[in-house]
Amino acid sequence: MKTITLNEANKNLPFYVNYAISSSEEVNIATDNGSIIMINEDNYNSMLETLKLLSDKKSLKALLDSHFARDNNIEIKKYSIEEVFNDV
Repeated sequence: MKTITLNEANKNLPFYVNYAISSSEEVNIATDNGSIIMINEDNYNSMLETLKLLSDKKSLKALLDSHFARDNNIEIKKYSIEEVFNDV
C-alpha cells in the first residue's frame, strides 16, 4: 500500500487515481484527522462479494468444510452446475 499526504494527493490526484487503477495497489491518503484508502473498482467489488459470501452462514460453512476436507485429504462430493443452481 502506498501512503501519501493529503497535500500530495491534492497536487497529483490524477496520477494517484491512475496508479491505483493500473497497479491494483491501494493508495492511503493520510491526514491529521485520519486516513482514507483509494482502491480500484474491481478490487472493491471483489471485497464486497467476499464479505457478502462470508456473511452468509451457509456459504461460510461450505467454505470452512471444504478447507477442512482439503487439509485432511477427505474426498468431497462434487456437484454439477445443474445440481448447484437447481432452484435458480
